[in-house]
Amino acid sequence: MSGRAQSWNRVGLIAGLALLGLLLGYVFLRSGPLAPIAVTVTVVEARGISPSLFGIGTVEARHRFRIGPTQSGRVGSVLVDVGDVVAVGQLLATMEPIDLDARMQAQSSAVARAAASLEAARAQAEEVNARRVYARAQAERYRQLASEGLVSREAAEARKQELDMAEAALASAHANRRAAGEEVARLMAESGGVAEQRANLQLTATSNALVVARLAEAGSTAVAGQGVLELIDPDSLWLDLRFDQQSAAGLRSGLAADVVLRSRPEVHLPASVLRVEPLADSVTEELRAKLIFTQRPLPLPALGERIEAHVLLPETAPAPTVPNAALRRVDGTLGVWRIGPDGLVFVEVTVLTRDLEGRVQLQGALSPGDRILLHSASRVSATSRIREVATLAGPAS
Repeated sequence: MSGRAQSWNRVGLIAGLALLGLLLGYVFLRSGPLAPIAVTVTVVEARGISPSLFGIGTVEARHRFRIGPTQSGRVGSVLVDVGDVVAVGQLLATMEPIDLDARMQAQSSAVARAAASLEAARAQAEEVNARRVYARAQAERYRQLASEGLVSREAAEARKQELDMAEAALASAHANRRAAGEEVARLMAESGGVAEQRANLQLTATSNALVVARLAEAGSTAVAGQGVLELIDPDSLWLDLRFDQQSAAGLRSGLAADVVLRSRPEVHLPASVLRVEPLADSVTEELRAKLIFTQRPLPLPALGERIEAHVLLPETAPAPTVPNAALRRVDGTLGVWRIGPDGLVFVEVTVLTRDLEGRVQLQGALSPGDRILLHSASRVSATSRIREVATLAGPAS
């Protein structure tokens, strides 16, 4: 091979190697470690947001009570079932009287006997009073006769003693009459108590209510204070909600809320905050609140059903607002990456408030119209080269 051919071969080899190096450099800079990071960008807006608090809880009843006997006995009958709506005064169940009827008859007989004793005491008092009147007249007569010397002084003293004895007997008769009256009153009170116990065997509704549980059946034994039926006031339904303490700022009574039942996720029920509980849970770091329905939902939700609620806070004043996804934490500091003429600048911010749509209001060195990084294909730094794209194909960071 001539020297000229070898020279051309050498030049071709060098040119190929140079082209290959350029291609490798291009690939290295475009898709290698030094390639620009694909990012999406958003703009800081000055706007107000309507923040809301998210809480979970259960449906409860404020007025929940049990109907049962005041003394032990057997259940005679249960006249209502779970789900029935009852009216005040309606008979719900009965208890067997056992010996109450016999006790009521015995009390009636005792009252009649005491009333007869009272009448006898009254008659005795009238008789003794008549003797006292006669003894007083005789004592006065003998006193006048003794003053005229017609009878002895001893005879006048005897009549005076008879008068004293009659007055003492009258006082005793009055005491017996009062005792008989007290006995009648006592027996009548006992008879009324037995009658009240007999009446309590008729278990009636104390208010308009909904039956939620049958706790005893006919023939079973119920002790005093044990419930036979459990009822609730349908208008007293409320919601026991729990909120994260860290995000519960602004929670107060009177705020409107949107409630979703677990059994009806497509239905949004209006409610309002009744009160915020003064005691928080230090273990779960939750704050509790009670909510009430603005209108009673139909059909009524089951007690204990899980719910989700969004409590709507008042709209805030306009302030720099960005999507929550734009927040980054670098070396423990919260902030956003602002895109400036000289590249990326990390700006420290403080979150003022946020809503459930993913927007946050910030306090910091940001101005409306600033362009900030929203998503990035990989982690960025102040020296990173970026390339703006409409969307990211892979997972963002």
